[in-house]
Order: sequence, then structure tokens, then C-alpha cells
Amino acid sequence: MTETPNPNIVDADTLTGEMRPIRRAVLALGSNLGERMGSLQGAVSSIADTPDVWVTAVSPVYETEPVDSPPEAKPYLNAVVLIDTTLAANRLMDRALAVEDAYERERGDVPNAPRTLDVDLIVVGDRRSDEESLRLPHPRAKDRAFVLKPWHDLEPDAVLPGVGPIADLLERLGTDGLVLREDLTLEVS
Repeated sequence: MTETPNPNIVDADTLTGEMRPIRRAVLALGSNLGERMGSLQGAVSSIADTPDVWVTAVSPVYETEPVDSPPEAKPYLNAVVLIDTTLAANRLMDRALAVEDAYERERGDVPNAPRTLDVDLIVVGDRRSDEESLRLPHPRAKDRAFVLKPWHDLEPDAVLPGVGPIADLLERLGTDGLVLREDLTLEVS
């Protein structure tokens, strides 16, 4: 089951405590400061420990060159996590931000600045949102091979809602600058 948003309808399950639909969500992880692998593993563990979230798959880890970052930025480690969840998209976003904060993510005025941890919601069911605090599907996912390739490894037939099959998007972008790190594996605890 997926969530079909309608701004004119109040989400009754949040008011009554009734059962909520299970949605598939895709989260992208990245780190290029500090103990990169430790931050990614911590994020996977924190996501797995979240009530009403079930991790169903974790991608291989890729090392990637920074995109649109300051010149001093170092390479990232990136991965994708697939989950099933009954959490509303805004609650899932709150959790992603809390996980980033736990790994001392600093937010500044410089776009795409180096970071200890980045947890992005790529899709949450078929939910669409264009609020400043929550944009779904992620507006730049279609242009980021470091999101599409690990996602494609897990779900080759996946579709980015409103955009198209991720296989087609990845073919258009290519995978230059992505290096599979076979020596690194993220575990679900």
C-alpha cells in the first residue's frame, strides 16, 4: 500500500492511532568527513533501530567524487538503504535529521559542503511533497549517479516517481567517478 497525499484530507491515522499503510522508502547515505564508514554504519543501525521502520536491503558502498562541492571537499562514501515503514514522511524526515545530528552534521551557508553524514529521503511510497522542509521525490536524485547506482544494485526495475526508470536515468548519467568498495560492507544489526 502506498500513501496518496491530498492536502485537503487530514491523515486520520495520526489522529486516531489506527493502522497506517506500509510504504517502501529509499534513503541515500553519504559521508566525506571523519570516520566515513563508521558514520554510514551508525546511520544504518540508527535507521534499523527506529520504531515502525524495517530495513529490507542495504546497497554496496561506493566511493565517489564530490558533486558541486567546494574545491577542498574529499571523496564521499555513499550507500542506499531500502526500508518499509508505517511512519509518515515528515516523521521519517525528522528521524533522518536526528540521525545526522547524532553524527555531528553541521549545516552552514555553503551548498554541498563536506559533511560527517547526510541522510536523504529519496522516495517514500508515492508521496509527493514540495514543502521547503520535505521535497519528495528528492529533486536532485535523478541527476546523482551516487544515489541511482546503489539503488539500482538493489532494485534494477525501480522507478523514480514522476521521472522514470532509474536504469534509464543511470544510463544517461553514466557511472564515471563511482568506485565500488568491495572491501566495505554495511551490516543491519
